[in-house]
Amino acid sequence: MERDTIEQRNRPTAAPRILIVRLSAIGDAIHGIPVLCALRAALPEAFLGWVVEGRSGDLLEGHPALDELVRLPRGWLKSPGEVWRLRRRLRELHFDTTIDLQCLTKSAIAAWLSGARRRIGKAGTDGRELSRWFHNELVAPGGAHVIDHYLGLLRPLGIESPAVRFDLPERAADATVVETFLRQGRLSAGRFAVLNPGAGWPSKLWPAERYGELAQMLAATQGLATVAVWGGAAELPLAKSIVGASNGYALLAPPTSMTELAALCRRAALFVGSDTGPMHLAVAVGTPTVSLHGPSRAEWCGAYGAENIRLQVRYEEGSSLERRRADDSAMRAIGVDMVASACERLLENCAARRCG
Repeated sequence: MERDTIEQRNRPTAAPRILIVRLSAIGDAIHGIPVLCALRAALPEAFLGWVVEGRSGDLLEGHPALDELVRLPRGWLKSPGEVWRLRRRLRELHFDTTIDLQCLTKSAIAAWLSGARRRIGKAGTDGRELSRWFHNELVAPGGAHVIDHYLGLLRPLGIESPAVRFDLPERAADATVVETFLRQGRLSAGRFAVLNPGAGWPSKLWPAERYGELAQMLAATQGLATVAVWGGAAELPLAKSIVGASNGYALLAPPTSMTELAALCRRAALFVGSDTGPMHLAVAVGTPTVSLHGPSRAEWCGAYGAENIRLQVRYEEGSSLERRRADDSAMRAIGVDMVASACERLLENCAARRCG
């Protein structure tokens, strides 16, 4: 039945055919998923597509609100062959509207290549590089958080203040991998915390030894074990450092894909990490989350929702490049006691909501 529904949407009709453009990175793609869900809720007969780069597409595969996922290799804009293939594929899908969440030159070009008559982008300085030249409907989306900012781009379609939903599906194979790990580690669902020490910028890293101290405190005060997760060879030493500093209370996670990590987070009591893709993934699957911030603004890109906690002692001022190259002093300003207290408060609030 679902396949028939998708095939019906794929036929050119009077129903809207809308393309979302958010090429990268993983966390930003996650921030865009509520736009997809809001479109599906408001326009149930619409044909909805998304064009994305690289690994960011892994989380979008099989999303129940999405009809077509167009995946691009990184560097596609430098390859005339890839550009032509993208144009041909998007034209075959007959989109009439594009929504560019990213608003860089390359994302705007992707929208323009679709041939859509209506191309929605951002006005002013939010429309970066040459994006404003490729879009023909510019919006000042506003929003205190990036998710609300993205949702503001739906106003031209008559969609105002929609509910924030992610609706990420869980795959049976991912659940099996995670359940096997938990069983082997003698961990119970809801009785462990996930700590993620990695980040895309060195200036976003909170010291691994502090995560190890936090693991000890969570065990002593909350009776929680800890799983140290990692992505790629560069993050493995950080996760091992957590285990080594935890006095035996932290386990090292196995290698995980993003969808396997999502399955692990679904079963965790809480998640702690800095501003990075796994943190936003934890929020998307409903894990109570504490996010740590130094060179990124907590209110703009922290763990979304009033039920989560964002910690920031000071903001590392400067351009994006300057903040990327900064030291980790703004992150080190966040003490272990502060994070432990936030975890305790978060768990208490969760327990109160369940009882209520």
